[in-house]
Amino acid sequence: MAVTGVPPATVDAQPPRPDESAAVRVPWHRTPENRAILLGIGMFAPAVLFIATLIGVPFVMAFVYAFTDVKVGSITSHYVGLENFRSILQSPSFRKALVNSFIFTITSQVLVIIGATILSTALKDRFRGRGFVRFLILLPWVAPISLGAIGWKWILDSLYSVINWVLVALHFYKPYSAPMWLGEPQLAMASVILVHTWRLLPFSTVIMLAGLTAIPKDIPEAAQVDGAGFWRTLFQITIPMMLPIIMVAVLFGIIFTFTDMTVVYVLTAGGPYDSTQVLPSLAFFTGILAGDLSQGAAISLFLVPIMVAVTYVMLRLAYKSEGA
Repeated sequence: MAVTGVPPATVDAQPPRPDESAAVRVPWHRTPENRAILLGIGMFAPAVLFIATLIGVPFVMAFVYAFTDVKVGSITSHYVGLENFRSILQSPSFRKALVNSFIFTITSQVLVIIGATILSTALKDRFRGRGFVRFLILLPWVAPISLGAIGWKWILDSLYSVINWVLVALHFYKPYSAPMWLGEPQLAMASVILVHTWRLLPFSTVIMLAGLTAIPKDIPEAAQVDGAGFWRTLFQITIPMMLPIIMVAVLFGIIFTFTDMTVVYVLTAGGPYDSTQVLPSLAFFTGILAGDLSQGAAISLFLVPIMVAVTYVMLRLAYKSEGA
C-alpha cells in the first residue's frame, strides 16, 4: 500500500553560478586606488594652477623680454641677445643694488635668527600671559606689511620721529640736530634692515618654536642631571638638534628677503643716492616706472641663479645636519 502524504525526494537547489569570464567591470574612476589618485590630483591642481598662472607665466615673459628691446607701450620688439645683460652689468646702480641686496639679506637674517632663538627659548615654557605675548609677537607678520612700513616711516621721519623726540627730551641731541634716519645713507640702510627684521622675526620664531617643542624633554633633563648649565645645554644640545629647522628658517628668510622690495619701496624708495637700492626695487623702478621692460626683466632674472644656488646649498646643509 503506497504511503501518501510524504513529499517526494528533492535535490538541493543551488543558485546558478555566474560565469567568471563575464564578471561585472567596475569603471576606472570607481576603484579605490584610482579614486585616491583622482583625489590627490584634484587637491594638487589648484596649487599647480596658481604657480603656472601667477609665477610661471610672468617668469616666461620676463625671460622673453630680457632678450628683446621691448618698452612699455611699444607695439613691436626686436631680439637683441645679451645686450641687456651687458648694459646692466656695466651700470653702477646695478652693482650697488647687488651689493646692497647681499648686505640687506645677510645682516637681517643674522639678526632674525638670533632674535628668533631668544624668543622661541623664552616662549617654550609656560608662564602667565604666554598666549598674549605670542599674539603680540605674531602681529608684525599677520598685519599688512605696507601698513606697518608706513607706521615705521612716521616713526623714523626726520621731523615727526618719536625716536628723535625721545632723544631730544633725554638731552642726547639738541633740537633740530637729531639723526635723519632715512636721509643719511648708512642710517637709511640700518633702518631698512631693522624694519625688515621686525617684520620677519615672528615667522622665524614660529618655525624655531616648533622645532624646540619637538626635542624630547628627557635629553635636556639628562644634561641638567649631568651638571650642564643653561648655556652649555643651549649650544651643545638644543641648537645642534635644531640645526635642520634653523636651516629651513634661514632658507625661507633668505628667499623672502632677497626677493622683497616692500620695505625699501615704502621707507626710502632706494635712496638716498641708491644707498638702499636692492635688485627687486631696481627691477621695479627700471621696468615699471621707467618703462624699460627689457632692462627690468634682465635685472630680475639675476635673482633666479642666486636663489637656486642658495636653495641648493641650504637644503644640502639641512640634509647633512639631519643625518648627523
